[in-house]
Amino acid sequence: MKASLIVPFLQAMVILCLAMSIMLFVDRLYMGIVIVFLKLFGKKPEKKYKWEPMKDDVELGNGAYPMVLIQIPMYNEKEVYQLSIGAACGLSWPSDRIIIQVLDDSTDHSIKSMVEQECRRWTSKGMNIKYEIRDNRNGYKAGALKEGMKRSYVKQCDYVAIFDADFQPEPDFLWRAIPFLVNNPEIALVQARWEFVNADECLMTRMQEMSLDYHFKFEQEVGSSTYAFFGFNGTAGVWRISALNEAGGWKDRTTVEDMDLAVRASLKGWKFVYVGDLKVKNELPSTFKAYRYQQHRWSCGPANLFKKMAMGIMRNRKVTVWKKLYVIYCFFFVRKIVAHIVTFVFYCVVLPSTVFLPEVQVPKWGAVYIPSIITILNAVGTPRSLHLVVFWILFENVMSLHRTKGTFIGLLEAGRVNEWVVTEKLGDALKTKLVAKSPKKTHNRIGDRLHLLELGVGAYLFLCGCYDMAFGKNRYFIFLFLQSIAFFVTGFGYVGTFVPTS
Repeated sequence: MKASLIVPFLQAMVILCLAMSIMLFVDRLYMGIVIVFLKLFGKKPEKKYKWEPMKDDVELGNGAYPMVLIQIPMYNEKEVYQLSIGAACGLSWPSDRIIIQVLDDSTDHSIKSMVEQECRRWTSKGMNIKYEIRDNRNGYKAGALKEGMKRSYVKQCDYVAIFDADFQPEPDFLWRAIPFLVNNPEIALVQARWEFVNADECLMTRMQEMSLDYHFKFEQEVGSSTYAFFGFNGTAGVWRISALNEAGGWKDRTTVEDMDLAVRASLKGWKFVYVGDLKVKNELPSTFKAYRYQQHRWSCGPANLFKKMAMGIMRNRKVTVWKKLYVIYCFFFVRKIVAHIVTFVFYCVVLPSTVFLPEVQVPKWGAVYIPSIITILNAVGTPRSLHLVVFWILFENVMSLHRTKGTFIGLLEAGRVNEWVVTEKLGDALKTKLVAKSPKKTHNRIGDRLHLLELGVGAYLFLCGCYDMAFGKNRYFIFLFLQSIAFFVTGFGYVGTFVPTS
């Protein structure tokens, strides 16, 4: 049975994983080459597209400026609602040419009352701010944004800027973003880069910073520069309302309504521009529970969207074959599916299993060289964290468990495919609780911190490491023991910030 079934199956899995590793390696190498070329010879967005600062018009007055809608979707955002509303109201733009729309889906009546009161406070200061609520949460964020666009006053707006509840744009955000849309009628979206206010809060937030910096500095930059397409990040971006409507508006068929809209708009022929120098402050999830829910949504949603849109993308006649190939193969297949699956299946299942079957050979280039190059290419996006690269590798492998699970749920449209859990934002709440609480009053239930999946994988990796150290010849046990420790640490809940509950 071992010779006729198990060994051939594992060898086939090794070949499949090596093929996926090569796909990922080629994609990472391609992006690295493009970035080097852009750094040496490329033009900044302000040079590539027509960009001129907005100017006063004596005859038209403020009427020369386009009408801008600011949408702030929120749900029980007790800790950050004042920050987001205050930042939106602090945007430097003619006050009679901006409408701030707070879309409050809160179910906690006390929080809802506080948000409404904050809106009234800014209204008394002369801000044109609208407080909008619904009697249901259908469609979650997409439903709220869609409902907000139905208001009569939105018809007078040309552009809509979207900021999640923890995002704080600088006062000059619109002055820097709007000229791209005004001077280039083919552009539908201007996307800004995220800047993290709590990256140094704990080791987990540092790991997130490394992953997201690569996303913005490489993936978004390359997509914008080569194909004028990338996935909208759902926030810190400005849309041309006519393009948004032409693409079909907001849809709630997946949990990545932002990516859904971007793909549909791109298939209509619209272009996007990413402005890396335009940064918007926001908060990273600092509790493992919040981060795990976020990663499930970010892996399940794209896989599900790929399943729904792959054929439509291939049949589309408004975009070039190369752009369709980029969207289907690079954007979706390699980065949203292959990257998650190969990380977990190869490094946490297949490679460890080979220690029991010496007949199954894994070439050194596939086990060492390619992963090392991919890691280096990922890590250079955050130079200040290069010394943490080993921790980043181990943590990413742990999170690949949830990303792989989410990817398969999305592809198969299984039970949690439409699960939407709002990412918890702490603001200054954690500091307040830690200062106010006495250590004696902190009660931690062990069940709240145990994660059985991580513990199970950690136990398997530890077993493989012990067997390899005792009987193996390839010395995988060094990696296996380190990786098992990472799974155990996560499984026992010692990752991220722990917020006292009582």
